[in-house]
Amino acid sequence: MNKVVNGADEAVRDINDGATLMLGGFGLCGLPENCIAALVRKGAKDLTCISNNAGVDDFGIGLMLKQRQVKKMISSYVGENAEFERQLLSGELEVELIPQGTLATRCMASGYGMPAIFTPAGIGTEVAIGKEVRNFNGKDYLMEMAFEADFAIVKAWKGDTMGNLVYKATARNFNAVMAMAGKVTIAEVEELVQPGELDPDHIHTPGIYVHRIFQGKDYEKRIEQRTVRKK
Repeated sequence: MNKVVNGADEAVRDINDGATLMLGGFGLCGLPENCIAALVRKGAKDLTCISNNAGVDDFGIGLMLKQRQVKKMISSYVGENAEFERQLLSGELEVELIPQGTLATRCMASGYGMPAIFTPAGIGTEVAIGKEVRNFNGKDYLMEMAFEADFAIVKAWKGDTMGNLVYKATARNFNAVMAMAGKVTIAEVEELVQPGELDPDHIHTPGIYVHRIFQGKDYEKRIEQRTVRKK
């Protein structure tokens, strides 16, 4: 099976209106920049995006929000995006805010083939409204459903043509759990190598989870907030 595609536009070719997407990254770290740009060019609309955050106004998912491509955001933190705030408060955007650990574990459950998880996070808050609560050993837990994503779009440091992926440092974040969870997983990498060139002990995502892979280009790798020590 040939998993290598000729760039981001080919990788997202069948992401159409109404699709549910997982997008890796944390803040502005480890974002699939090339695929997001391709989705903006493609113009697919009414998308449901599952992502830890929504980028910023002119970068990441913020570019898709600006084009009104996103119908619903499922996220943990969205505080750096003024356009997101505007769409939320005006009722243009449906938003489901989820505790960060719950978001990660629901992604993991999807990859493991589990239909649901139980977590104490959110008990007694708005997060619990409308959800089933079960008691185990005297403690209440929310039942949270695994995600059902049509596509998972991730970014890795290195990958081989069989789809094996290696993430670099904190860019691993949500990319690894999301790579397992999509019906179709698309990976963009900074460096694409031949099978056997990656140390098997260093592989974070086995190629069996990846359906399409390509070598990206022109990564900005922005820093969300640069903090330096006074001299």
